[in-house]
Amino acid sequence: MGFKNRRAVRRSLSLLVLLPWLASCGDSGFSDLDAFMAEKRARPGGVIEPIPTFKAYEAFAYAATTLRSPFDRPVDIRQLAALSSRAALRPDNNRPKEYLERFTLDSLLMVGSLERAGEDWTLIRDPDGGIHRVQVGNFLGRDHGRIAEMGDTFVAVIEIVPDGTEDGWVERPRTIELSGM
Repeated sequence: MGFKNRRAVRRSLSLLVLLPWLASCGDSGFSDLDAFMAEKRARPGGVIEPIPTFKAYEAFAYAATTLRSPFDRPVDIRQLAALSSRAALRPDNNRPKEYLERFTLDSLLMVGSLERAGEDWTLIRDPDGGIHRVQVGNFLGRDHGRIAEMGDTFVAVIEIVPDGTEDGWVERPRTIELSGM
């Protein structure tokens, strides 16, 4: 048998197989679907409940923004008494703000330290991914944090935070440890 004959035979066999299948799909009717729809239409209609009424939203004015965050560790009363003797303690609001003061202290990470020209520097990563060099005396964090000490694996920061009284401030020590340690 030649190649053309084989092809013709395959085509003929395919048509013979498909013809009965196509014939069965032609007029099968929808009697089962019609019976189902008639049953559903025969049922009595239901009552749709009205949309529930919603209470109007009442705005809440949060007036405690200047107070200590409830998620921060509370200041120890003994520390508060010892530090309250410093009546002149308050942040300097007239000094220019440094770049890292726009971020919370918890969002800053220490990623390394280096020495350049005999000066020690610590590398701090901000939440945006930027790396910044800082030294003792630089400010960072939103609570007037000033770097008091630097080590190979830590940065000690002293923050000035409200003590809960009307115009009182206390120093709060914080530490940023080397990321990954």
